[in-house]
Amino acid sequence: MRCDLHVHTVHSGMCSVPVFDRICKESYNDPLAVYEVLKQRGMSLVTITDHDSIGAVEPLRKYTDFFASEEVSCLTPDGTRLHVGVYDIQERDHIELQRRRGDLLSLIFYLQERRLLFSVNHVYSKLTGRRTDADFVLLEHYFPLLETRNGQMSANSNQAAAELAAHWNKSVIAGSDAHSSAGLGLTWTVVHGARSKSEFIDGLRHGRGKVCGESGGYWKLTRSVLEVAAGLLREERWALSLAPLLLLVPAITLANCLAEAGFRRKWTKRTVPASAPDRRGRRQVEMGEIRPTVSRGVLDEN
Repeated sequence: MRCDLHVHTVHSGMCSVPVFDRICKESYNDPLAVYEVLKQRGMSLVTITDHDSIGAVEPLRKYTDFFASEEVSCLTPDGTRLHVGVYDIQERDHIELQRRRGDLLSLIFYLQERRLLFSVNHVYSKLTGRRTDADFVLLEHYFPLLETRNGQMSANSNQAAAELAAHWNKSVIAGSDAHSSAGLGLTWTVVHGARSKSEFIDGLRHGRGKVCGESGGYWKLTRSVLEVAAGLLREERWALSLAPLLLLVPAITLANCLAEAGFRRKWTKRTVPASAPDRRGRRQVEMGEIRPTVSRGVLDEN
């Protein structure tokens, strides 16, 4: 079975970029349209991981192949921010996740108590701001899953995340991180042999997930930003006055890609030894041949 484990809809709220956070949403994707596109693109299961929201659940709960998930924006003890994917949740879980997201350790203890599956998303991205060495200690000790193929991150960043997962002996997942319809279902996680949602989740829990599909890049990011902007123009007539600013998007996304590359280089040097893994190991990680068993965190109980 396959599932895109990182998907956004209009329920992800406002854009997190300063200035634009007052005028533009993270996504203009309609939940029902997202479901249809994901099924057309071969997903066996469908989930939505909106930022701090399960608003997309109501129109989709009628589908037996849908399950609720969420991307929680949380605060670490050092005051930095992480995006944590939490999968197959109930409404009561959402309430507790939001109540605890200002305290990462409290959030983790709840996830462990409820035996919920969770991941750290885009680990080498500066999207959520600065990072500290202590953050990576927490990630290694507590997180059972790492997102090692994100459809909006560069191939280099995804490869670095895969090498980190292998170094830490973590299980891996993938998702499109699509904020517009074009990227939906082009990056996904597969669990071979799974025949139901519970078997799929169990496969992820025991390290049998394999990452598949596209990475991102400059042109893909630029297209995604332009598509989100088009959603704003369709929804808000006054926004047409901002249309000339779209000419700046290619330069803005180029600057972002360069900044992301610098962030990745800085933190890979600090988190993964230069000798691990070797060339063959890197190739195995990239192809999904290394599927480490998890030795820390919530999965220890199994």
